[in-house]
Amino acid sequence: MIHVVRMAIFLMGIFLLSLLIVLLMNPHVIRSLPLMDDPELQSFKTMFVSLTLEALPFLLLGVLVSSLIQVFVPESWIRRIIPRHPLLGAIVASLLGIVFPVCECGMVPVARRLIQKGFPVYAAVVFLLAGPIVNPVVYSSTSMAFRATPSIAYSRMALAVLVSVIVGWMLLRFVRWDPMRPETRVRLRNHDRGHNHDHHRHSHRHNEASSKWMETLDHAAGEFFDMGKYFIFGAFLTSIIQTFVPRSVMLDIAQSDGAATILMMAFAYIISICSTSDAFVASSFASTFSPGALLAFLVFGPMLDVKSTWMLLSVFKARFVALLALLTAVCVWMGSRLFEMLM
Repeated sequence: MIHVVRMAIFLMGIFLLSLLIVLLMNPHVIRSLPLMDDPELQSFKTMFVSLTLEALPFLLLGVLVSSLIQVFVPESWIRRIIPRHPLLGAIVASLLGIVFPVCECGMVPVARRLIQKGFPVYAAVVFLLAGPIVNPVVYSSTSMAFRATPSIAYSRMALAVLVSVIVGWMLLRFVRWDPMRPETRVRLRNHDRGHNHDHHRHSHRHNEASSKWMETLDHAAGEFFDMGKYFIFGAFLTSIIQTFVPRSVMLDIAQSDGAATILMMAFAYIISICSTSDAFVASSFASTFSPGALLAFLVFGPMLDVKSTWMLLSVFKARFVALLALLTAVCVWMGSRLFEMLM
């Protein structure tokens, strides 16, 4: 009975995702609905479609990288890449974003696959936090957005590495229980068992490069539908908040540095903008908020937002996600204040 319910939920998810894609490709169908004349609904529709179209390619890139790791990267190599010393391991993990230029929308499936490959959980979390920021694409976009203040770009990179290493070390030091959701481990084990069975049954085909690429696409399709439902719900919730929550109080709060930093972190969490484009949003507030508040926006948003929270909950236990969010928020707030003093 449980399997029937899960299959029904899975098929419903595929149907809803397919319906969404069809509607996005035929916007005139949405515009023809009578309720779509309401200005707030028009704003909600625009935000939801924009957020979805902006982030889905990066989610797809993430699952493709995840599948390439699963098929082509041996477990022995994954285990060797991280030094045994926790501090060195955290530093190396924080810099992996340089060679994995993936947005935060696609980091969770990559991190999940790395854990399956033998990556330490703390190192995967460090990579998940720093990866969306410490990559050439994000650095270039930040430098372009803040041409007048280039210190913002390299301060963003440095603070991302610092926060991710501290959070990873604290998780390794104090979390003594298994943070993975039981159903996640069961799903990964069953996936591997089925993969190994197919490997033995069709070993002659796996010697060919074409079968490797077909296997990669098969992995990517499964990962995309698995993570896509959490992303769609997060994007839906984000659009509701953006449409119906007033922002006029932001100018008043900006007068207080501490409150402004918290506000910009909350703003980054809610709007869930991709790390490759959030610098241009932040630069529009440069005349209103302090550099520390802008830095907090640029670092906290890619590390944790509405979409990624729902994705994290699909992999990790809720109390681990809550602890991760608390540690990240505190470290970003304190770090941004420190960096503002240094700048």
